[in-house]
Amino acid sequence: MNDGRFIDTSLARLEGEAATQLRPEFRPNPHAGRAILKEPVWVWSIPAYFFVGGIGGAAMTLGFAAQLFGRGLHRFDERCRWTGAIAGGVGSGLLIYDLGRKSRFLFMMRVFRPTSPMSIGSWVLALATPLSLASAVLPKTLSRPAGIGAGLLGMPLATYTGVLLGNTAIPLWIETRRCLPFLFAASGVASLASIFELMPLNAHERLIVFRFGLAGRLAEIAASAAVENAAHRRPGLAKPLRDGFSGTLWNTATVCVVASLVVSVLPFGSRRQRLASGVLGTVGGACLRFAIFYAGKRSARV
Repeated sequence: MNDGRFIDTSLARLEGEAATQLRPEFRPNPHAGRAILKEPVWVWSIPAYFFVGGIGGAAMTLGFAAQLFGRGLHRFDERCRWTGAIAGGVGSGLLIYDLGRKSRFLFMMRVFRPTSPMSIGSWVLALATPLSLASAVLPKTLSRPAGIGAGLLGMPLATYTGVLLGNTAIPLWIETRRCLPFLFAASGVASLASIFELMPLNAHERLIVFRFGLAGRLAEIAASAAVENAAHRRPGLAKPLRDGFSGTLWNTATVCVVASLVVSVLPFGSRRQRLASGVLGTVGGACLRFAIFYAGKRSARV
């Protein structure tokens, strides 16, 4: 290898986290000096996992509520369970992709550390996804307890990634650590409602999704403002949320979520209106996760 790490590729492969990190003398500008903090070595699959995992966790929670309190919502409950299972499976794939090897995810399950958000999150993901799938395919006598288990793990699945970011040394993430879990939870709820708006629903289901999405979007807007206010407490820390690529993503997310809220409350109630609200909300939720990710990476360079 010509990057100074002297890896014999006949004995080992250079892959997974930190594989792309170079020694300072091999960086494009070796005279810039050594940074105090290293940027996160996560790739695009991690913010994608944040987005998909939030949808999955919110779906499991909504399915749990439909199972306990809804009458005549068996079809809607089943839709929530399948959404949670599929999102959890896709999220697991994205996480394993970032790790580089499937075995590394299994290695994360060797221990359970209540003080580690990553350990807690790995176990939540590993348990919630099969429980959601089991609740969708098993007979009613077995699907009910599985659905309860998935529902109880749904919100931790949607929020632990915010706790995980706040547990790092990255300036933006640690400064906004008290707001990020609430932002991720609200964004997960709003994104799930947006996904459901793209699907055919009956009148009762549309009403549930509307109320669920309205609460999620309002909470997401409020939590986004709280994140910005927290970032402004330190000079220059909010800059990644205002300009550059991360700022563009953040502003796009804000505009899309607000537009999705406005479109969803218009009195027309047409199919096109729901589709527009769903597309705007989905784009906004995805941009928000990527904005937080790339803004955090940028703040590490300061």
